[in-house]
Amino acid sequence: MEQDFVSATPRAIELIERLRASHGQVILFQSGGCCDGSSPVCLREGDLLIGPGDLRIGTVAGAAVYIDRDQFKRWNRPHFVIDVAPEAGDTFSLAGLEGVHLVLVAPSPTAGEPEPISA
Repeated sequence: MEQDFVSATPRAIELIERLRASHGQVILFQSGGCCDGSSPVCLREGDLLIGPGDLRIGTVAGAAVYIDRDQFKRWNRPHFVIDVAPEAGDTFSLAGLEGVHLVLVAPSPTAGEPEPISA
C-alpha cells in the first residue's frame, strides 16, 4: 500500500498538469543531491528505471513521486511539499522547458508561506 508523504502547492499542481498534457504521463523523482541539489525532477514515465531501492511516497496531480529508500530514511522527513521556483534548474527535468524548476518547501514558522528546504 502506498504511503502519502508528499503534497504540492497549487503552482506545482498546475505545472505538473501542464507537463502531463504536453508530454504524457510523468513521474517525479526526488534528486539525491547531484545536478540541482535536492530538487524534485519531473520525467516522462519510463525515462527513468525505478528500482527496488526506490520508494513511492505518493502521487501529485496524477504523477507518482519516488525517492531513494535510504535517502528517505536519512532525511527522516515525514512529509514533502513540492513547489515551483523561477528559472530552469541544472537538471534534465521537464519543468526546465517551462523556464522553472521544482523545489521542496516547508511552511514558514512566522508567515505560513513555503520556504525552500536545503538538504
